[in-house]
Amino acid sequence: MDRAEIVHDNFRRRVAAGDLPQGKAPAGGLDAPQAVSLFRSQVLSRALDRTSRAMQKAGQGFYTIGSSGHEGMAAVAHALRPTDIAFLHYRDAAFQIARGAQVPGQTMTWDMLLSFACSSEDPMSGGRHKVLGSRALNIPPQTSTIASHLPKAVGAAYGLGLARRHPPEHRALPDDGIAVCSFGDASANHSTAQGAINTAGWTAVQSTPLPLLFVCEDNGIGISTKTPRGWIAASMQHRPGLRYFAGDGLDIYDTHAVAVEAADYVRRTRKPAFLHLRMVRLYGHAGADVPTTYLDRAEVEADEANDPLLHSVRLLDQAGALRPDQALAIYDETCARVARVADQAAARPRLKTASDVAASLIPPARACRPTNGVPEDRRSAAFGSDLRAMADPQPMSRLINWALTDLMLEHGEIAIMGEDVGRKGGVYGVTQRLQARFGPDRVIDTLLDEQSILGLAIGLAHNGFVPIPEIQFLAYLHNAEDQLRGEAATLPFFSNGQYANPMVVRIAGLGYQKGFGGHFHNDNSLAVLRDIPGLVLACPSSGAEAAMMLRECVRLAREEQRVVVFVEPIALYPMRDLHDDKDGAWMDTYPAPDRRIGLGEVGVHGAGTDLAIVTYGNGHYLSHQAAKVLREDHGLDLRIVDLRWLSPLPDQAVLRAVAGCKQVLIVDECRRSGNISEALMTLFAEASDQPTARLAAEECFIATGPAYAATMPSAAGIVQAALDLTGRAK
Repeated sequence: MDRAEIVHDNFRRRVAAGDLPQGKAPAGGLDAPQAVSLFRSQVLSRALDRTSRAMQKAGQGFYTIGSSGHEGMAAVAHALRPTDIAFLHYRDAAFQIARGAQVPGQTMTWDMLLSFACSSEDPMSGGRHKVLGSRALNIPPQTSTIASHLPKAVGAAYGLGLARRHPPEHRALPDDGIAVCSFGDASANHSTAQGAINTAGWTAVQSTPLPLLFVCEDNGIGISTKTPRGWIAASMQHRPGLRYFAGDGLDIYDTHAVAVEAADYVRRTRKPAFLHLRMVRLYGHAGADVPTTYLDRAEVEADEANDPLLHSVRLLDQAGALRPDQALAIYDETCARVARVADQAAARPRLKTASDVAASLIPPARACRPTNGVPEDRRSAAFGSDLRAMADPQPMSRLINWALTDLMLEHGEIAIMGEDVGRKGGVYGVTQRLQARFGPDRVIDTLLDEQSILGLAIGLAHNGFVPIPEIQFLAYLHNAEDQLRGEAATLPFFSNGQYANPMVVRIAGLGYQKGFGGHFHNDNSLAVLRDIPGLVLACPSSGAEAAMMLRECVRLAREEQRVVVFVEPIALYPMRDLHDDKDGAWMDTYPAPDRRIGLGEVGVHGAGTDLAIVTYGNGHYLSHQAAKVLREDHGLDLRIVDLRWLSPLPDQAVLRAVAGCKQVLIVDECRRSGNISEALMTLFAEASDQPTARLAAEECFIATGPAYAATMPSAAGIVQAALDLTGRAK
């Protein structure tokens, strides 16, 4: 028999018979109306669980993961304010329902059933997924949150303190707010959770404000794997910088009392706390999961006997707030009402077309205060002697530094964060002097954890900041790439554009560092970034271009709320010469602060018609070296097309740029599989009849030492590939 129906029948039978579980007497600050309201939230959560399972069986609903056994989270919601941003565990329907009771005008039953039915009228996701979330309730949507939301909760809490010191234009959260995030005991073991909890403590011991409440809902099992008894308490009770609280999630009075104490501690001290709540899991993990296939029936029945709704009936009766017969009447009426409303929700329209589904990938633009440039006295004070040097050609690293300085002068909501970006100024000196110019609040030296760096950025974006996180090397991104795929870039998609995580992620990457690096410090694959819908991927190849593209990237984040990744070719940071020693031909003067290169605008160098070389980054530099040989020694009339924007690929701009050329050669410094050349070959095959070839890196990691460039395209290799394609090879 379905365990959900067993639990349902047990509840009705035991309440009617007065057969209620034992427990301590009600104690705490709940009055009778509050306690009854929380019970109603618990019952509605349970009824929605039962109905969602029925809808799925009837083909009217899709994917179920229930909250049954975790209804005590209603009391946690009551202990908080609806203005406290909440990143929720997927079993927290009761939290959302109880918070909805705190805000007038909420229609929680209807809204959640529309989500279960994947209706396009679902007010949160627009029918894209069954999610918890509500803009009105300050609950950003989450799907299967296996701890991936903890780093951004840390970031949001940090942003609450930062906004007190530097209020951003689009500030969304109150001065005295706190952040809360909830998760299961199994998720607490995930490296992402451990990193976030460690980061919270690391921050707190330095007396940096971090008002964050972690809530661990401990039901003792993750899908089918048990959590060792006492593990969460033993591993969390004595974490430095983190205050530990514990309560019984089966008891709404106890849960409310300890949650009030924990929330008050966080709000008063602006320090993080860990609230550990005992729960039970009813029905199994999700969907058609049957717990008796991996647990003894006696264990399953013991949890069912500890149904928190049965405990609530006992507690309300002992407190004189509600008789058991009244509680049963509320339960039956709620179940019947939810079933009726579900029939209506199942008949509401759903998404039908690809364009419908994709409509929320790119968030709506937001109105921003106009910027009229920075007064010269402020620029002069910030730049100092650098202002005079702007008249002289400079390498890329210095022009990026100056562009960041101008952007931070113009936009006070910009904050930079990463490993070594502050006092040291970055491994390559790109962020030198920025902390001296703008202070440690806006140029933040983080601990060594890429998930926490990106989580900090995501959380800051929730409170109106424009974060510019730095990932020290492209290879290090792989430690944290799900923060972009699973959190930042998907947030507009799952919130129907109501939430966004605008940011510009700066990453030093690609290859060609002479004699240095190996595969951890040189990574020539951008596949993981090009595989994230909605993300903008940019890659400059010269200093002036980098400055102008970076300004556009910040505009995209600030005004259009986009997630942008700006990959800076490490080997080109110090590049000065192009053809001959000390020719200085790869340096630029600093472009005026109002000059930008727009999204999708490619660079075209030359007007030749024999050959178009399409490339980016280091490939652009090498192609210029090759072009000199091809022109002077082989008489080839050619042009070089610099892509600049790698995702979304500017297809039409590229086709226009190569129009009139007899052949096209693609030079891709990344590996052959999964990278830009594959997309370009497909584009030309589908949209052009020009003979096309490609030169790409080998399917191999990059070596340290003399063979540092052996696996990647070279100037000589480009010359040979061009001659082969055009028939000029001897």
